[in-house]
Amino acid sequence: MRILKLTPQLEKQLLSRRAQSDVEAQRAAAAIVSDVRKRGDAALLEWTKKLDDPEMRKSDLWIPQKEIRDAEHRVSAEFLRAVRQAARNIGMVAEQQLPRPWSMEVQPGVRISQRVSPIESIGCYIPGGNASLVSTLLMTAVPALVAGVPRIVAVCSKPNNELLAVANFLDLREIAHIGGAQAIGALAYGTKSVSRVEKIFGPGNKYVTAAKQLVSADCAIDLPAGPTEAIVLAERGNARFIAADLLAQAEHAKDAASFLVTTSLALAREVQREVKWQLGKLPIGVANYSTMRSGAILVAKSLQRACDFVNGFAPEHLSLPSDSGALLRQIRTSGTVFIGPWAAQPLGDYVTGSNHVLPTAGWARRRGGLSAADFVKCIIMQTISRKGFLGLANSAENLAESEGLLAHRNAVRIRR
Repeated sequence: MRILKLTPQLEKQLLSRRAQSDVEAQRAAAAIVSDVRKRGDAALLEWTKKLDDPEMRKSDLWIPQKEIRDAEHRVSAEFLRAVRQAARNIGMVAEQQLPRPWSMEVQPGVRISQRVSPIESIGCYIPGGNASLVSTLLMTAVPALVAGVPRIVAVCSKPNNELLAVANFLDLREIAHIGGAQAIGALAYGTKSVSRVEKIFGPGNKYVTAAKQLVSADCAIDLPAGPTEAIVLAERGNARFIAADLLAQAEHAKDAASFLVTTSLALAREVQREVKWQLGKLPIGVANYSTMRSGAILVAKSLQRACDFVNGFAPEHLSLPSDSGALLRQIRTSGTVFIGPWAAQPLGDYVTGSNHVLPTAGWARRRGGLSAADFVKCIIMQTISRKGFLGLANSAENLAESEGLLAHRNAVRIRR
């Protein structure tokens, strides 16, 4: 992992590299999504054969119900215990996040109420890659269940026994053997075999993220979530812990970006040695590539400069291993923040209850991570009595006249 001096030029380079990657992905994803929208199942199967599974047949598209039900017998009891703990914690957090119905009288005879209704159908995109991310099914489906979503469809390019066991545990029955931009296109526009959904959830690689953004004019999406980003911001700390967190996120993909931002050259060198040592103990994989090409150790001239970089980058994951509270107050943008040396980032990926579907590519400057609130619609209802009407009519007419909207004024005046 390279040690680099954090300069304005380097910061600009890192941000522009991320933007260029997005442009390339959008071009590739657009071709796939457009093809699936035009040709439906034929295009969906062709792209799946080309990119994921050369042996794919139309009959393989949906996982049989019996295979889903039997999956729990093909996984360990320890795995199922971990699933139960994770689902419990995710559910508890989702309950707190869910918007509540309310009703209030804003003035005599004028009552405004909120009704909270679940989205009718959603798609959960589960990254396949080297392994199915079973945790993502928990992170997307559990809040949906808490919200009361009646139809939940999950798609994954490599649905393994663990994923199917989680689906059975959550009583999910629509599991499709598809992934990539072609799966996003099918969920957004529908095919003969895949009914469209109202909203798509879940993280993915840059092509999946680009595809979600492309379809967002026609099908709602949660947020741009992928590729993975992680920053550890520290002036001091346990170098072994810091290196481990950086590598944990680096192993997601070759373009996963993991950074240590520090003012201490001594810490930078210690973490660099730890990264090299820990990589030597781990199986050779994508982390070896991403730490060299997509990540770095950045040495800033001051803590303020380091915080400015973090706020500008708006990382998906941020760790503050030595924070005393003062540092956290300077942070304005991040998908999630891990505070203290024991807050290992993978705990949040799996079992704390906080959602791991988080904004990337700078979107943390605009919104936070996935919430149960993303699975519902808040419908505002307005009940107005004769008394309430008379108390509002003059103001409504005056405002309508100021805008030159005389039919608006008439709709009020005609009721007098």
